[in-house]
Amino acid sequence: MNDTPDDIHRADPAAVARRIADRREQLGVSEEALAQMAAMAPRYLSYLLEAGPAFDPGGFLRIAAALGLSRGELLEGRTEGPPGQGGPGPHPRLLGLTEAECWDLVGTHGIGRIALPVHPGPIVFPVNYVVDDGTFTYRTGDRTAPSEGTDLSFQVDHIDEYLGRGWSVLAIGTAEPVHDPAVRHHLAGLPGAIPWPGGDRPRWVRLRPDEITGRRLVSD
Repeated sequence: MNDTPDDIHRADPAAVARRIADRREQLGVSEEALAQMAAMAPRYLSYLLEAGPAFDPGGFLRIAAALGLSRGELLEGRTEGPPGQGGPGPHPRLLGLTEAECWDLVGTHGIGRIALPVHPGPIVFPVNYVVDDGTFTYRTGDRTAPSEGTDLSFQVDHIDEYLGRGWSVLAIGTAEPVHDPAVRHHLAGLPGAIPWPGGDRPRWVRLRPDEITGRRLVSD
């Protein structure tokens, strides 16, 4: 029976190896020195960096401890800072996404950013959204609820700066406040419908995209 935690199996060996290399460089520690600090032979350390955490979870925990990283930082990276601090990957390229690929990437729910055209300039704020019948729908408060017909743009993206790849989806359309109690009840029961920030957010807003486009960042 394999009782290795799921996050170990999900970890990308290349991303983990890159985090280790970045941390070594930051600390000024050679690969040979790291092997000694983690109580393993240099050849075995090199093999682990190729094989990934699932091959020897305990060995990677020793590596993390030697580098002063938590388990989460080693497997998933640091999450506190803004994206883009790691710099681009080698040979970056942008590829266009089809509309079907865009919908597949945004899934059924998640976190995105709504842009509202207000004076003196547009405001952008994060919202957790649900996808319903080809639309993006989110809950908001009275002060930030757009009126019907307001032009909206909505962006969802995911970037892995350690691997230098990711994607971004942009939807443009108009606001449709949701007033029908039956529809509001339906939306409230969908996964991801509860607002993460909490508080009273009584308004439902639907964005029916007139256009949805996306780009994928790849790095050779």
